Amino acid sequence: MPPRPADLLPPRNGAPASPGTEEAAAGTGPLRTEPRHLLVGRGVSLSGEITTCERLTVEGNVEANLHECRDIDIAESGLFKGSATIDNAEIRGRFEGELTVRKRLLIRASGHVAGKIAYAEIEIENGGNISGQIALYTGEEAIAEQRRIRRAASGD
Repeated sequence: MPPRPADLLPPRNGAPASPGTEEAAAGTGPLRTEPRHLLVGRGVSLSGEITTCERLTVEGNVEANLHECRDIDIAESGLFKGSATIDNAEIRGRFEGELTVRKRLLIRASGHVAGKIAYAEIEIENGGNISGQIALYTGEEAIAEQRRIRRAASGD
């Protein structure tokens, strides 16, 4: 296999080509894990299934089913069509489809959300739009949190 371009360049000033590479290879330093962040850039279109990402940022167009993702951020230029079940959503662009937000849904002034929407907590800035079938999220996690709050308030 031919060498990769990065392998052909010598390190500058005696430093390793990638920070932590020599330490990780030698077992003398901690291994770093990169967060699972997917960015769909402006002018890019993506369709299919998206799973196990911590954060999805949409600046282009996405038509997908989103599972096991913690957060979604849709930029003003972004459009997401499909279904998503997530913890937190910040919408500055457009979301069309089925959206279940287990924690917080934030619709910015430029944001538009349409379809079947369920949320535990919502904030809509002046100018933001939401339309469709809208409901309070009452999943097991939300019910358990409400019970904890009631117990704490009653002193149990």
